Amino acid sequence: MSNRSAVDTIRGYFYQFDLSILSILQLESLDDSVEVECIEDIDIRTATEVTATQCKYYAKTEYNHSVIKDAVKHMVSHFRETLLGTKPKVSYAIKGYYASGQEKLDDGVDVAFLKDNFLTYSKGRGSSKVTHYHHTELGLSDADLKEFLKRLTIDVWAREFDEQYREILDAIQKSFVSTTFAAEYFYYNNALAVIRQLSIKSVPADRTITKKKFLERVNTSTVLFNEWFIEKKGKKAHLSALRKEYFTELNISPYERFFLIEVDPNGYVRSDLKDIFFQLSKKWAKLSAREPSPFCPYIYVHGVPSDELIALKTELILEDFKIIDGHDFQGADFSHRSIAQKATYGNKIKIKVLNTLPNIEQTVGAIFTTRRIYQFYLGNSYFDHEDPAIRHVKIQVEKLSDIQSII
Repeated sequence: MSNRSAVDTIRGYFYQFDLSILSILQLESLDDSVEVECIEDIDIRTATEVTATQCKYYAKTEYNHSVIKDAVKHMVSHFRETLLGTKPKVSYAIKGYYASGQEKLDDGVDVAFLKDNFLTYSKGRGSSKVTHYHHTELGLSDADLKEFLKRLTIDVWAREFDEQYREILDAIQKSFVSTTFAAEYFYYNNALAVIRQLSIKSVPADRTITKKKFLERVNTSTVLFNEWFIEKKGKKAHLSALRKEYFTELNISPYERFFLIEVDPNGYVRSDLKDIFFQLSKKWAKLSAREPSPFCPYIYVHGVPSDELIALKTELILEDFKIIDGHDFQGADFSHRSIAQKATYGNKIKIKVLNTLPNIEQTVGAIFTTRRIYQFYLGNSYFDHEDPAIRHVKIQVEKLSDIQSII
């Protein structure tokens, strides 16, 4: 498969996932549900009916009846089983976006058109070529096909990829009363992860979700490192957007900022972590003699053994990079008063290091000025603070260098 074909295929997957998300958001009742890849790509279940929907994205293809022929044949086969009582009655829908040719269906579909263009096909070549009539082989009468058409909707004017995406973000903003950024990086990102998880379940019942449950699962304030979302946005653009949203301030206010950083102990390089210390101090500390309210950030490192953290702090001190960690002398207990002392031009405190999660909790709880917590994690979030007065941003990353790109 060429790179261009691969890109088109991936966009096709996203188009289907996005339609699933939009279909859920547009459900009228919280108890209505969507089944992902069951009878068709998407099955929409309300209190009164089920609609089996197949969607395709053909951005570079002219619409021809042959493009949806197999889908119609499959639906007709399923329809026959509903007549026999072996499967429940459903409605059918085909949605597709095409580069051109949509006018070929402007006159609609009647029984004759259905048979000629969708249910008649040939196999073989030359003298061995055989024409098949799908409806005849299934034993369906014209009356049966007329009933099938009452249940079928064909939309060849579906929304373009980016247009559908914008519609999703608009629907999310209305559902959660959110900003544009939150709609995309929190809710859509999470929605995409939920739909992806549903689509790979082996049991159809496990691929079903109500609107209520979907909104609950999507409603989190955590930025996930979702590989599908990253594929769609591009990693560089993703990291840049996070930096712009959270770490670009023209005039940095003297808030108490806590940076919680997780590292992989198996892939850990001390110099990389030191660079983050330097970077955070340079950007988020103000210690000049003319600064009316000097300040510096707090840092907690998750995943590094205590002896390695001691070695790191030792190197920083030897390089005249002054830190404090809330322990005033050897053997002293942690003191939130000690670590919360003001960093100034005179004492040159550039970073305040928190050694444990309880140290964070004690310090955050003892401060009453504006506090912000920025937590970077690899797999699972490791710190929660429920105080609504504190802004707590959780960002999942893939590796330490991602943090450098964000901050």
